[in-house]
Amino acid sequence: MKFKELNLSPELLAAVERAGFEEATPIQEATISLALDGRDVIGQAQTGTGKTAAFGLPMLEKIDTNNRDLQGLVIAPTRELAIQTQEELFRLGKDKKIRVQAVYGGADIGRQIRGLKDRPHIVVGTPGRMLDHINRHTLKLGTVQTLVLDEADEMLNMGFLEDIEKIISQVPSERQTLLFSATMPPAIKSIGVKFMQSPEHVQIKTKEMTADLIDQYYVRSKDFEKFDIMTRLLDVQTPELTIVFGRTKRRVDELARGLEARGYRAEGIHGDLSQQKRMSVLRSFKSGHLDILVATDVAARGLDISGVTHVYNYDIPQDPESYVHRIGRTGRAGKGGMSVTFVTPNEMSYLHVIENLTKKRMTPLRPPSEKEAFKGQLGAAIEEVETKLEENGLDKYLSASDDLLEKYEAQDLVALLLKTISKDPSDSVPVKITPERPLPANKKGFNKNGKRGGGGGGNNGPRARKEGGGGYRGKEGGGSSYRGNKNSKSGGNSSYNNKNGNRPSNGGGKRSNDKKRGFVIRSNND
Repeated sequence: MKFKELNLSPELLAAVERAGFEEATPIQEATISLALDGRDVIGQAQTGTGKTAAFGLPMLEKIDTNNRDLQGLVIAPTRELAIQTQEELFRLGKDKKIRVQAVYGGADIGRQIRGLKDRPHIVVGTPGRMLDHINRHTLKLGTVQTLVLDEADEMLNMGFLEDIEKIISQVPSERQTLLFSATMPPAIKSIGVKFMQSPEHVQIKTKEMTADLIDQYYVRSKDFEKFDIMTRLLDVQTPELTIVFGRTKRRVDELARGLEARGYRAEGIHGDLSQQKRMSVLRSFKSGHLDILVATDVAARGLDISGVTHVYNYDIPQDPESYVHRIGRTGRAGKGGMSVTFVTPNEMSYLHVIENLTKKRMTPLRPPSEKEAFKGQLGAAIEEVETKLEENGLDKYLSASDDLLEKYEAQDLVALLLKTISKDPSDSVPVKITPERPLPANKKGFNKNGKRGGGGGGNNGPRARKEGGGGYRGKEGGGSSYRGNKNSKSGGNSSYNNKNGNRPSNGGGKRSNDKKRGFVIRSNND
């Protein structure tokens, strides 16, 4: 369905067209008409399917710009998502001159107070900072007509339920409520019953939620083997833009430093970084100055990043629903993508629970050898040389090259060039990553349905921000190990193939028990 068929005002249609959108995504097509009719809606779709426009366009349509009262409220789990939502609502509502203010922790509250005094039409923010403003009487919700809960499942996972209920209690009961969530656990359904009026449930089919365009693989390996295997995969697959997920903040810091030590352009983000630092890292990643973003689930949730070709789950997610969010970073806008999940032998049952949730089997992937990694680096180096030759601009170097050709063989000079660009994996810096405590073998934290029970990492603590804890149950199982191909959805004996990429890197490298001096990463921060 085209946006022109959705009965939107000319100003909003112009903004949609300016953004380059013509046809509505499934969640937009199903939601916008219902929301324009004033219905309460529960929308189930993963991040990256266009949810912001799905709730944003109906909200913006209803805004009366002659009325300077606050009319719309959007609650989001993270600062990054709040900022991105505010920016998108501003772009879509620009022609209608709709004012949108974001409020979130880690930023100057004085500036936010001044922004709220300017009487915005819409406020977007995180639960904690919203409550702070409510308690300071700088945010009054008595005139809100549309309430949006975005990434509701993640807000529950982060322990925001109590805060959300306090905020909703300040909003008039005569309102429209729109709730969006990638998954639909019982706690989300209870919110619908408690705070919504006969909501319409819009659900994107599971096959769309799990991104059929994403080739999903797993590598069975011991914890101490993961890093070398991952860097070899990076050398073989030469991804253009990559996100690596780690279980804890310590893990993220160590992985980012280890990748940087091996010559990759990588940085990490997690909850302990300042807002300024996190936004700086994200800007570098989006602009292509970084090749690899290392992140925890909490830090990466809600990020709107296009162009990601590969997702590596260095640690298997602690709850199966997080896997859907992780792999949703790639395979967007009709483009293919690839995810690789590292699984230790005692975590295979967790893998099967994820497969049951996504209704899709992951293909076992044989770890590449050091020789294959070196071959991958050579392939990338040759592509880089060919690209540079096409760019030309070599005239001022030709005289010097003639001098060198008189002294040395052309083949030796080309070999030296390739050696300089690609590096030999056997010479790479040894990196040791501190082992993490394995996920509990008894999986007390989840039952067979993925429903949270007792055990570690509870959800409902007051504003819980801990990035760890919990487990889930599944049947034990093993997995054969054979090669996969990034362009093939099936296993088999297909060889690894290089994707166009031009990052020179140092390859797989030897383990830290190598006789040469090792690069040992340790951190006491969890």
